[in-house]
Order: sequence, then C-alpha cells, then structure tokens
Amino acid sequence: MKKDLFKAQSLATLCCFMLAFMSCANEDVAQKTTDTDSDNDKNLTTFSAGAPESRTTMDYSTGNFYWEAGDYIYVKDDNNVWRKSKNTPTAKTTFFNFKVDGDFNNSATYKVYYPGKNGTNNQVTIPAAQTQTVPNTTIHFGESGDCGTADATGTIGGKAFSFKLDHQAAYLVFQPYTTNKVLHDCYLTKIEVNSDNDITDTYTLDPTTGELTGTGSGQQIVLTTKGSGAYAEGFPLTNTSADITTNGACMIIKPGTHTLRIRYWVKGITDHVDIEGTVTKTLSSHFFAKNKYYNMIFNLNPRDYDGSHYYMWDAQQQYWFGHEWNKGGDQPTEERISSNNYPQNNSDPRYYNETFTDNGMGYEAQTVLFKSLPNVNELSWYVMKGDPRWDKDELWTSMGHLYKGGMWFLKKANITDYSTEHSSDGITDLRTKFKFRFRNFNNTPSDVLPSATDANKYFYLPALGGCSLGRVGAIGVIGRYWTSSARPAHSRLDAYYLYFTATQVDVKCAERRYGYIAQPFSDFGDE
Repeated sequence: MKKDLFKAQSLATLCCFMLAFMSCANEDVAQKTTDTDSDNDKNLTTFSAGAPESRTTMDYSTGNFYWEAGDYIYVKDDNNVWRKSKNTPTAKTTFFNFKVDGDFNNSATYKVYYPGKNGTNNQVTIPAAQTQTVPNTTIHFGESGDCGTADATGTIGGKAFSFKLDHQAAYLVFQPYTTNKVLHDCYLTKIEVNSDNDITDTYTLDPTTGELTGTGSGQQIVLTTKGSGAYAEGFPLTNTSADITTNGACMIIKPGTHTLRIRYWVKGITDHVDIEGTVTKTLSSHFFAKNKYYNMIFNLNPRDYDGSHYYMWDAQQQYWFGHEWNKGGDQPTEERISSNNYPQNNSDPRYYNETFTDNGMGYEAQTVLFKSLPNVNELSWYVMKGDPRWDKDELWTSMGHLYKGGMWFLKKANITDYSTEHSSDGITDLRTKFKFRFRNFNNTPSDVLPSATDANKYFYLPALGGCSLGRVGAIGVIGRYWTSSARPAHSRLDAYYLYFTATQVDVKCAERRYGYIAQPFSDFGDE
C-alpha cells in the first residue's frame, strides 16, 4: 500500500487553487470594517489586517478569506505590557481595523500575535478535541488552534500600523472517498490522528521567529464531523473520488516531524446491523511545516475477506466449494441463513482428513494448503509471546457485509526465540504431547493498539467466526484459525486451532468437521 498520499500547499497557494476551482462570487464582498469603536478615537492605535492570506478562515465555496467574530489580536506596547484589541469583528469580514490601547510611540514596528480563540497573549492551545459541523469549511479554525504572528509596520509616533499574518500551525485537509460499495451508505463521524510525538497542547509563539515553541504531551487529536440536518449522522461517503464539497474536513496540528496514524471513523446504518468503526491509514515519518496545508486524499477501502477460506481440517476443498455466495450459490453469508450443501461424508473432497495415530505420535496435515499453516508449536508462540491486542474498532468486509473485531499479533520475526520445534515453554513439542485436557496455552489480550511507530511489527487477524452444520457464526466476535497439527491422541479426530475473542487467546483443539479459517498468516502480513 502506498504511504504518504498527500502533498503540501501554502495558505496562499490553496487560496489561488480554490479561486480557480470554485465559483468566483466575489463582487459583493464587503470591504469596510466592522469596528466596535470609532475610527477617530485618538487614544487607540489601529492595526490593520488586509492581506487575503492573513485572515483566519476561508470560504471554500467562493475562495474568500475572512476574519471571524471573536477574533482578537495581542500586541506588547512600549512599556512591555500585553494589550488585547478592544474590538473584534461582529461578523465575518475580509478586512478589519483592530483598535488597541496602550503606548505605541517609540517604534515603527510591533510584533502582532493572533493566538486563536482559545489563546491569550502569545499562548496558543491546539485542542485535542476539534469539531467541524459541515463539510468544506474552516470556520472552526479559531477554536482549533489556528494562530499566527506578524510584524506590524507604520511610522514612529503614528497611530496606524498594517500587518500580514504569518500562520504558525500546520493544517491537514482530509478528502476521503471510497470505491467500496459497502461503504457508500455510510457516514464519516470523526477523524482520529495519533502521532509518535506531541501535536496538541499549549504552546508559546516565539517573539523572534514567530513559531510555536514548547514541548507538549498530547499525541492524539480527534476531529468530530457531525452537525445537524443532513450531517446529523456525519459527513456522507457517497463519492468515489476526492470531493472536498462532499466531506472535506480540516484539522490543525503542531508543525514538526511526525509519524501519523489516521483512523477514519465510519458509521454504517443500513447494513445487516448498525456499526461504527475505523479505517486506518499509517503514514511514514514526515515533516509538517507551518503555514502549509496537507491534502490527505485516501480511498477508504477496508480489507475484504471473501468467505472462501472456511475448511474442515486438511480438506482438499473449501467448505462451500461449488456453492459460493458470489457465484450464485447458497453459501450462508449471515448467521440467520443456513444451507444443507455442506460436506457430510468422506466421499466429498470438502470433508476432513480422518487419519489419526496412537498417543504420543504426531500427525501433520497432508494437503498443500494446510502444510502452509503454522503448526501448533508456532501457534503457542503467537498466543503467549506475540503480544496479542484486541482491536474492537477496525472495519473490514466479508461476503458483502461490514464487520469489525480482530486481533493484532507480533510478526514471528519480532518474537524472540520463536521456534517451530517446541512450544513457547521452551520444552514441549505439542505435536506429540497433548499438554492439557481442555485448554492448552492461553493468554489475555491487551485492548491497547500498537503505536504508530510499532504498527509495522504486527499483523492483523479478523474474527471471521466459523462454520458448523451448514451455518456460519460469530463473525466479528470469535477468531478460529486451523493449524497444520492434529491432536496426538488415539481415536480422537481433533486438530489444533487458534481461538480468540476480545478477552482471551488460546491454543485449542476441536473436531475436524468444523469449518474454520485455513489461510497462511503470510496472507495477513506476517512476512
């Protein structure tokens, strides 16, 4: 999968792009100020902000930039006292004269600070919780940590200075789309960005460089994308290519070098069951510069599991061969459906291998597919030393439906002392010794996901359930994966398999007649 499918644009470049892309209904834009104090008040100094790129929000529908109601600037006067503008726009405007009290008589230039609506003086807060209620807008920037500095210039002893704001935050512009038909009736409810270092906290605008300084501790920002009316459930995912007017969403982060994991939260409300979960994109380390927009254009296409890997143990053909759901067959795709066309005797190549040996003698699978599966010793390493982590949120599809639920395991290359010849206890060969009557090796999974920097050390197994007596069940709840190893016990037609739920991970035995997943872990990313 390609990583870093984004590119940066400056604020001014983005403005030019949007002016060319959107309609140019600019002729009625007000150019007058909306001051709350008289322009002739001689006790106040005027700081005029007029350059288009210096404003704090942009209307994507027209390409216009605006100052918003509630925007204030801060300036230190000749006595080194912080001064907050006495006025603020009462409505959005493309030009504004900020009026500031204090002494501004000794210099021809003063540093102007815009700390956003949650900041004061030179202190900026980039919040961990940001909200955008409609697509294709930046009106929330003021509350989300947008900030900037400027050198206001004028004449010594004059009462008027002008400035052009230099924005100091970095901006992520999300433009998701999906080519997956299952997601076309779904909504984007929020976007969660996790970093390997701080991207949210309270920072200081440096008086020399104007940049954000300080080290915070917040490594996660969640942008909620819900509003009212048509957006009460979230932003729609009806587009098959990037369309900022359909679901464009913007987030502010601290500039710097970050490794980001982006979790798009998607809600389905028309499938077999209402479901909300994530589609995750992990980016490699990248430098996110101040005053730059980064277009995050991603196809939200959850991994699909086709339903063709359910097998009785060591069978020559899959459980539903000849009756596949996607070839006009009656293979059940949901728990409420059943079929009699399942393997029922050993004349059927879909039936399990009936060979067994005496106690203490191992027996390994004979088919090419089952030989490619991990043996029971290997499985014990994944269970006991593979740092299993339950993921209750990551979405995937199977047989035309949307699901979530699965387990992350360390790849075998990252499991110390991993062995095919003995189990994780360092002694027992479970291929020839059945160690416990009911449960073999078991563990309790964590519910903490791998970090963004460690994500490539793990692989993911979906909870695909299993088949029995012509039914499929426990999809999204239980994972059952066959091994290549039969149980070493006389007259017991059992075989070992991996079992996991949200609360446990086990090496277990089951009757070979069950239709569990038979697929090498390399297919899931365990290189």
